[in-house]
Amino acid sequence: MNEKDNLSREQISRVLISVSDKSDIRSLSKFFSEQGIEIVSTGGTSRAIKEIGVSVIPVEDVTSFPEMMNGRVKTLHPLIFGGILGRESDKEEMSNYNIGKIDMVICNLYPFKSASDKGVDLDSLIEEIDIGGPSLLRAASKNHTRVSVVTDPADYSWIMEEINKGGLTLEQRRQLALKSFRHTAEYDSIIQEVLGRRFGEEDLPSSLHITGLGSPPLRYGENPHQSSVFYSDLLHSAPSVANSLQLQGKQLSYNNLLDFDAALAIVMEFDDPTAVIVKHNNPCGVASSINLLDAFSDALSTDPQSAFGGIISFNQEVDSSLAESITSSFKEGIIAPSYTNEALELFSSKENLRILEVGNLEDYHRSTSLRSVDGGWLLQEADETCISISDCNVVTKRKPTDEELEGMDFGWKVVKHVKSNAILFTDRKRTVGIGAGQMSRIDSVKIATFKSIPDPKGTVMSSDAFFPFRDGIDEAAKVGVTAVIQPGGSVRDKEVIEAANEHNMAMLFTGMRHFKH
Repeated sequence: MNEKDNLSREQISRVLISVSDKSDIRSLSKFFSEQGIEIVSTGGTSRAIKEIGVSVIPVEDVTSFPEMMNGRVKTLHPLIFGGILGRESDKEEMSNYNIGKIDMVICNLYPFKSASDKGVDLDSLIEEIDIGGPSLLRAASKNHTRVSVVTDPADYSWIMEEINKGGLTLEQRRQLALKSFRHTAEYDSIIQEVLGRRFGEEDLPSSLHITGLGSPPLRYGENPHQSSVFYSDLLHSAPSVANSLQLQGKQLSYNNLLDFDAALAIVMEFDDPTAVIVKHNNPCGVASSINLLDAFSDALSTDPQSAFGGIISFNQEVDSSLAESITSSFKEGIIAPSYTNEALELFSSKENLRILEVGNLEDYHRSTSLRSVDGGWLLQEADETCISISDCNVVTKRKPTDEELEGMDFGWKVVKHVKSNAILFTDRKRTVGIGAGQMSRIDSVKIATFKSIPDPKGTVMSSDAFFPFRDGIDEAAKVGVTAVIQPGGSVRDKEVIEAANEHNMAMLFTGMRHFKH
C-alpha cells in the first residue's frame, strides 16, 4: 500500500445498514460494535442485529418519523440522505439542520427477481420493487469520495480488514461505487423486462437494456489474441447453453459457446432420437433414427472430414455405447440432456473433451436474438416458426412422393440453421450434402454436391431462400435430386418451376424464408 492510498482512507464512524439478504450481517454488525462504529438500521435488519445484543439506532429515531405505509417509506428523509450526500463543503449546512454524517451504506435490495421466479401475483410482485434501497445506493455511490457503499455480502470480510487499517481507500470506494451502480442498473433492468411480460407487451422494446451475469473470462475470443467473457441472461431460465453444467473438459472459448448453442438449437427441432454435428456454427451432419447411436453414425457419414473436432448435440441421454463411438475420433465437445455414469467414465479418458449437461429439454425455447454492430445493436425475435409440410404448395406437375415429403420435412427443419445461401441434400431422415455461406446459391448447390457422401442421387433439396435463377435446379437435376422445397417469391419463379418440370422434379413452395445471414 503506497502513501497516497493511506492518505485517501476514510475512517468509518457511522454506518447505515438496510439489507434484504442478511447473510453474515450479524457478524459484520458485531465487528462494527467492537470498533465503536455507530449503527443505524431499518426494520427487519435492525431486529436481526439486536438479537445478538449489538446496539443499533433505528432509522425512525434519526428521522423522528416512523416507518409507514407498510414499509414503503423508511429511509426517504433529509436526515438520512443529507448524511449520505453531505460533502466537506456542506458541513455548515449539515450542522444547521442537525444532519449527522453517514460514512458507509450497506444495502441490498428487495428480492424482486426471486418473487418473479416464484410466479407471485402482480400485486405482490409490485411490493417487491425496492424504492428506498436503490436511492440509498445511488446517493452513497454518488458521494463515493467520502462514503463507502456495500451491496455484496461477499465483500464483508475484506472490508473489515480495510477498516482495521484505517478505512477504505479512494480506489476501493470507487470500485464499490461502480459495483453499486451496476447492481441498481441490473435491478431496474430486470423490473422493466419482467413487468413488460406481465403487462403483455408484445412489441420489441423502444429502448434496450441488457442485463447479464459475467462468467470468469473465457479461454479466448474468436482468436487466441482476443479476450472474451460470457454474460448469462438472468431471466432466461429455460434449458440452454447458458444454463448447462460443464461436467469435464477444457475451459470454454467464444467459438465453443457459439457452436454449442447452434448444435442445441438444431437438435431441438426433432422429437425422434437425433444427433447433430456442428463445425464453425454450421451443421456438417444431422440425422434422426430409432436410437442415438444410429443417428450419430448417420450424421457422421454426411461429412466425416469436417466432423473432426466438431461439437455434437443429442436430444436424449447419452449411454456408454454411444460414448465409445464418439471417443473413437477427436471431438471438441458434447451437449446433451444427461449422461449415464458409464458414459461419463468413458469420456473421462478424454480429459480435454468438453461435456455439457443441459438437463430436461421440455421447456426449451429460443430467446430474442441480439447482435452488435459498431455503435449499436440489432434485436430480433427468434426464428422459431417452421411451417408444416402439409401447408406448403405443390407448384410442379409432379407431386412429391411420401418418401420425398419426409425428406423435405427433415431438410426444411435443418436448413433454417445453415448460413445462407443454404442448400441441403437430404434423404428421409439425414443430411447427405450441405452447402453453406456462399455469395451465390448455385455455388452452394455445387458445394452440397461435392460434400455428398454417397452421391446425392435420389435426395431432396432444401433451400433457405428462393432460387433467383433456374441454374440451381438444373445443377441439382444433373446429380439426381428428385424434389425441391424452397420459399418461392422470386421474379423468376415461373422459370424455376419450368426447370423443375423439365427434369420431372417435384417442388414445394413454403411461402416463408429462413435466411441466416
